Amino acid sequence: MTEVLQQDSAGKLPFLPASTPTAPKVVLSYCRALQDAPYSALMGVVVDGRLPYRHPTSPRYRIRKQVGATNRWRLPESLGGDLLGTAQAVKALNEPYNQNVVSIMTADNPATSVNQDRGCSPRLPTVRRPNSSDAPCDQSSHRPVSTRKDAKDISSFKPPEALTPTPMDIFNYHSSPAHSQHGPDVLLHCLGSSWELHRPYVQKSFVLAKLLQKADSQPHDVLYYRDPLSATVDRFVSHSDHYSREYRTISRTISTAERRPDSRPESKGVDHPAHVVEARRAGMTRMKLKVRDPLVTKEAFAVALGNLYHEELDTSKYDMVGVLASAFVLGFSDLQARCSATMMKNINTSSVCGYHHAAVTYKVGELVSSCERWLELHLVPTLSVQIHLRSLPLSLLQKIVKSDRFFTFNEYTLYRTLCYWVFLRLNPSLHLMPSHSTIVTFFNSLSRSSALIERDAGQRFVSLFSTLRMSGITDTRHLDDMLRMNVVPQSWVLKVLSHHYHALQGGGDMSLMLNFSTDALRFGFIIDQEPRYHTETISVHGFHFDLKAHRQGSDPSYQFYIQRLVPHDSTLSFRVCERQTFSLRPDREVLYSIRVQCSSDGHDHCYSTGMRSKKFWLGPQTSKSDAFTLEMLTLPIHVTFQLLFPPS
Repeated sequence: MTEVLQQDSAGKLPFLPASTPTAPKVVLSYCRALQDAPYSALMGVVVDGRLPYRHPTSPRYRIRKQVGATNRWRLPESLGGDLLGTAQAVKALNEPYNQNVVSIMTADNPATSVNQDRGCSPRLPTVRRPNSSDAPCDQSSHRPVSTRKDAKDISSFKPPEALTPTPMDIFNYHSSPAHSQHGPDVLLHCLGSSWELHRPYVQKSFVLAKLLQKADSQPHDVLYYRDPLSATVDRFVSHSDHYSREYRTISRTISTAERRPDSRPESKGVDHPAHVVEARRAGMTRMKLKVRDPLVTKEAFAVALGNLYHEELDTSKYDMVGVLASAFVLGFSDLQARCSATMMKNINTSSVCGYHHAAVTYKVGELVSSCERWLELHLVPTLSVQIHLRSLPLSLLQKIVKSDRFFTFNEYTLYRTLCYWVFLRLNPSLHLMPSHSTIVTFFNSLSRSSALIERDAGQRFVSLFSTLRMSGITDTRHLDDMLRMNVVPQSWVLKVLSHHYHALQGGGDMSLMLNFSTDALRFGFIIDQEPRYHTETISVHGFHFDLKAHRQGSDPSYQFYIQRLVPHDSTLSFRVCERQTFSLRPDREVLYSIRVQCSSDGHDHCYSTGMRSKKFWLGPQTSKSDAFTLEMLTLPIHVTFQLLFPPS
């Protein structure tokens, strides 16, 4: 019997029960009260005003009245205005256990891991709200099973320790399906890396094909390391960040030797690095390409070389501007066309400025037109509220504002957009879009001796603000903001007030504005959702109009027209028109035009009535203009009305 016990004790560990005995409830009561105390304290006073349950004090369970940075909050009473206690209670929720307890509970010793499931990784118990349940665990697969609410897509998960792919990894990923049995036969040295290519695919690039033809007609040298020690030293210097580029070049020159193909090879040992280098690259044609374009990055160049082997582009992963620049450097016409088509389909607020700059640099006319067309419609509605507005160059902004197809809600909205752009130009370090009050305060804090565009710092903005149709700003609150900001000279604002005064005194006639294409007042709106009906009321020099657009029932046709409102119309509420001016003239001659713009199937459409003349009366039949009917319009629809009151 003694021998059996000795054999058992020598062959395996002592017996331990399969399940750990549970502790008495009295012993666990303090731990539960400790876990619930921060939640009860942060919950505040309950409705009935009763004090929360507090664990009784005893010599065995001492409740501290003051806690430190590493201790948990133990008082369940409401914190009230105790800011220090609130901070400690919140910290107790975020950090359930201090580092000492964690190190003890996760110690790697047999005493704490004998009865744990080895398939499941140990997890620390975290403090949860009362009556909360943990996620179930699948005992058959030995992996924690998450609930449907907490489940995430595995394909979208990226571990925090994942490495960012290098340019060479990107190139190998794209070129791996085309690797032949004999391996690559062309070695391209560019951007500090050596790219292994295949002759059949190199022919797609005009520049590489020309370099390959030139390299084949000339003998080339084969470089190899002099000895294994030189190879080790050179690799260490090349991968270290402590040495300059000149030192790396000198190290490579000293460590390597060259041999021309027609020379007789010298005898080397089996372990000599030249055997490995020459066995793989002795028959490869070497080419060197110098790239001085700042838009070409190493990652984009790797993508461009990889597209020699296939015809796929993913705009969400790669820098399309860099890929387009690399395509032009390589003379890869097919990739240029694919990049241009892909970029035209993915123009947005964050990419339009970069796309336009690249299109102008490489003379891609279709992409230039698409970017400018996008800006004509979305500069004021979309880009004006994004931080990317600061990337818009002055010349492009001025060209867009002067365009005949430019869309804006009104003239003051355009003035605000230009002020935002100037503010972002003067404060390039900002990363968040400021509020309008911040803009007004900033310009108001500058010197009041002269306007901003009259000083040296703002002289370059004079031509930009000259494109504004300031006579279209009729609201006195907007004019007060312009005087307070002091961006444009006060003489410009006084000229606007003079135009308004003459128009009011002359029965609405805009006698000082004679050019319809540059002086007409612009009002616009966007139809982008159901119901496809929109109306906007405007007031100009005592005359009130409704600008209407609606769809004809279930038909895909739209009607756009202008209708004059009588002074007692129900649309004109007393709150809005209490201080408005009303003209008693029964007739009002108006020069107007209606322009409708939309996009469908990748093509932009612009429809316009041209300049028309209409005398509006107060009768139900004579107060409405001719309806402008269009069919097959797709959302969103940008509508612009232009009005001008000629002398009559």
